[in-house]
Amino acid sequence: MEYLLFLLIGIAGNVIGTLVGGGGLITLPTMMLMGVPVHSAIGANKVSNMVSAFSSFYTIFRRKELTWAEMRSVLLVSLVGGTLGGLFASVLSGQTLTLIAIILLGFALVMSFIGGADFGDKESFTMNRINGPILLGVGFYDGLFGPGSSTLALYTYAHQKITYMKAVGLSRVGVFAMCSGAAITYIATGKIQWSLTLVLMVGSIIGAQIGIVIARKVKANQVKILLRVVTIVLMLQLVYDFFSQL
Repeated sequence: MEYLLFLLIGIAGNVIGTLVGGGGLITLPTMMLMGVPVHSAIGANKVSNMVSAFSSFYTIFRRKELTWAEMRSVLLVSLVGGTLGGLFASVLSGQTLTLIAIILLGFALVMSFIGGADFGDKESFTMNRINGPILLGVGFYDGLFGPGSSTLALYTYAHQKITYMKAVGLSRVGVFAMCSGAAITYIATGKIQWSLTLVLMVGSIIGAQIGIVIARKVKANQVKILLRVVTIVLMLQLVYDFFSQL
């Protein structure tokens, strides 16, 4: 029964995570409520996200909806940002990181209402002097803390007016790069409970593929609403965490 629940939360978390980010809101709290140690829960989440994100963007790449040039630039920037964030993680307190997350998500939410955060019809993505540093910052934030990083990446791609499917693919490329370093670290330090992680991984892969299918069917205005809802839920959770640390 326990393994069935891990499978289901892996599916649910990655359906939401693929569509608009924020899948960790489902997976991490549930695992911790079930008594999984925090480091083992985070490690399982990172490993399963790494594998499921790879399955997502590979599916999109195979259908020629992403090019290697686009993927390469996002992989590099996300990997560098995530690595640097991980190196600085011990410098800042958990309370400070939570406050940073609230501010970043709040800014993204406000910008989505002001305008400019709508997905467009551009079929190609080019890294430039504006989106490059932003995506580097998203990777840095993910290495530091994590919650909402893929949601912030989707807002960034929306401002570039690329198609939603390409934004989903590129955000999953970023998740793969950002989670890889952390996953390797957790594996190397023996924090992984493999039976739990493998079940969660299977659920995550299934959820990611379901998310890709749904992403092809939803309309842009539906995505925008869902993105805002998830952002607000993320912010509420982080505000609760922030005051819990006081």
